[in-house]
Amino acid sequence: MVSTTPIEPLDSPPPGAATGTLAARGGSTGRAGDKVFLALSRGSGILLLVIMGSIAAFLTYRAAIAFSENEGNFLTTFDWNPAGDPPVFGIAVLLFGTVVSSVIAMLIAVPVAVGIALFISHYAPRRLAAPIAYVVDLLAAVPSIIYGIWGALFLVPYLEGLNLWLDQFFGWTYVFEKTEIGVARSLFTVGILLAIMILPIVTSVSREVFLQVPKMHEEAALALGATRWEVIRMSVLPFGRSGVISASMLGLGRALGETMAVATVLSPSFLISGHLLNPGGGTFAQNIAAKFDEANELGRDALIASGLVLFLLTLLVNGGARMIIARRKEYSGANA
Repeated sequence: MVSTTPIEPLDSPPPGAATGTLAARGGSTGRAGDKVFLALSRGSGILLLVIMGSIAAFLTYRAAIAFSENEGNFLTTFDWNPAGDPPVFGIAVLLFGTVVSSVIAMLIAVPVAVGIALFISHYAPRRLAAPIAYVVDLLAAVPSIIYGIWGALFLVPYLEGLNLWLDQFFGWTYVFEKTEIGVARSLFTVGILLAIMILPIVTSVSREVFLQVPKMHEEAALALGATRWEVIRMSVLPFGRSGVISASMLGLGRALGETMAVATVLSPSFLISGHLLNPGGGTFAQNIAAKFDEANELGRDALIASGLVLFLLTLLVNGGARMIIARRKEYSGANA
């Protein structure tokens, strides 16, 4: 009868000898490194929460002082006169201008940015894609004041013709009806300028997400006879949807808090008008930058109170985006 017992090599080490020693040594080092990394990560997260909580507490404290002295309704008052007797101020105009200009910027920038990102990642040759990507990334580093000066000296004069064209052909919509004579220092102009400013951010993040699409998904779709656009629609966009949403929220955060460019272009006034082509309006950041130096103690508290509203608005927008991504599994790219 033939034995089936395996024969071990003569030069093989005893079971668990050197291997066990190395495993124990590596495990000890790994456990120590994991503990250090866990402590640093947890400490960084706690520090971030402490900083955010400190900012919120400071804004709330100073805002409470302003609320106690305000004789008007902070949410619905159109006037801003904290130095008056009695002091009256409200954020109705600022909230309207901030939201409207940011929405205009998003409506213009996001589709264009996604199109540029798809062109760079899936259409352009490599020799052309690299320079375009470099230029787009470079635009994100341009200071806000440069955009503001360019907007005031170039964008405002040349948008007057566009405003007249919109008024002529789309004035029936009320939104594009121009009822006041003046240069194009309006919320519509601010929205276009903000769209140009956030375009590089949304494009860069979206491009990097699209480049992470598994090649097997695209090759499988092409093998089944799909066109290039069908591959993008069925494989690329579902996979990168969460990244596009995150990129849009980054751009929206910059649009909500942009200061110098808006202050340079906008002609501020505390009036709410549905005619977006009329000069006037205001935003939180622009109002804070314009009035902080000349404000008295109560005026600064009032500006800080408006900053608290902007702080909460930004948190709500980002929190809503995270909820959309978390509740819609197809946005995560898992089903791509």
